[in-house]
Amino acid sequence: MTAEPFAELVRPTEPRIEPLTEFDGELAEIMATALTHDGQPLNIFGTLGKHPKLLKRFNLLGGFLLNKGMLPARERELVILRVGANARAEYEFGQHTVIGRDCGLTDDEIAALTRAPDRHDWSADDLALIALADELHADDCVTDATWSDLARRWDDAQLVELLVVAGFYRLVSGFLNSTGVQLDDGIPGFPTTQ
Repeated sequence: MTAEPFAELVRPTEPRIEPLTEFDGELAEIMATALTHDGQPLNIFGTLGKHPKLLKRFNLLGGFLLNKGMLPARERELVILRVGANARAEYEFGQHTVIGRDCGLTDDEIAALTRAPDRHDWSADDLALIALADELHADDCVTDATWSDLARRWDDAQLVELLVVAGFYRLVSGFLNSTGVQLDDGIPGFPTTQ
């Protein structure tokens, strides 16, 4: 993708589905294990809580990818942030800005993920991960050239996980954008300088 991922797109400015803030029964059990910010479940989980059985399974896959996958955290977050930038999913980008920093991405690298790749001095390995996210965003298929670049570093299981990470966070970004999930208090949005 050669164009800037930040084309002018309209997103809801208010929740289309209000997140739940009180939980009982099965939902309380699920929320007890969900990620929180300042002791409160994240808005995404309050929104997904409207469908507890789905939320439970969503958390299993998302939790696995974040905590038990085989990809190094920095590279995983690079892919997730680029997916969020391409989708203009501010909530996704903000949450993973915090996680990305904890995993070793710099603020400069995070901001660069909102721009064309040639506007930052990325390593060849990082460029291949960015290309994976961009190509899936543009055409739902990684090109032969990018696949070859990725296969030099990653084994088959890791390649499968890279595709699932990108796909899962594309799903999450579309959900967040469409339902209008708002940023949690204190979580950054997109960088102010792009």
